[in-house]
Amino acid sequence: MSRPRPPASRRPATPHRVAKAPPAQPRLILLNKPFDVLTQFNDEQGRATLKDFVEVPGVYPAGRLDRDSEGLLLLTNDGRLQARIADPRHKLAKTYWVQVEGEPSEAQLQQLRDGVTLNDGPTLPAEARLLDEPQLWDRHPPVRFRKSVPTSWLELVIREGRNRQVRRMTAAVGLPTLRLVRVAIGPWTLNGLQPGQWCEVPALLP
Repeated sequence: MSRPRPPASRRPATPHRVAKAPPAQPRLILLNKPFDVLTQFNDEQGRATLKDFVEVPGVYPAGRLDRDSEGLLLLTNDGRLQARIADPRHKLAKTYWVQVEGEPSEAQLQQLRDGVTLNDGPTLPAEARLLDEPQLWDRHPPVRFRKSVPTSWLELVIREGRNRQVRRMTAAVGLPTLRLVRVAIGPWTLNGLQPGQWCEVPALLP
């Protein structure tokens, strides 16, 4: 037997979520995340984290960058800016320099441009082009090469944020990724930062 519903005046009020007020001083930090560093501030296993490089209270990553990837990571104390950067719906362009195993053909590059079907569905079209070997810092530990297989560099621009997306895209077209460096997110770039270095820029929405 169902219970009668209480009168509207006696029903418990549904709590309304109150939007968090923006910080008094919004901050935006650009970090060149080194290889083998987790995109978080704590780790129970004692692995390297952002805490080893950024001693700024109250900031948190806007998006992620895999432990085995390097390059640009944005940190902010502003929730609106974090959402604008990290939410895939805004399709903020992310630019990567990718060292791959093999010599890409025009057909493989076109596959990346058209979009690649992965196990979680097709990707959006990407920008893809061959790149002369860029002048980058040495990676520690260095990339493991196979002497019998040549390597190449690509510039890949995507507007999504799936887990390990760039690595899965290059693998899907037969070009395994050896090294992955993010050099730009929207209007922000590494701008000469070395691994572990960071700088603060105006916290403006793109």
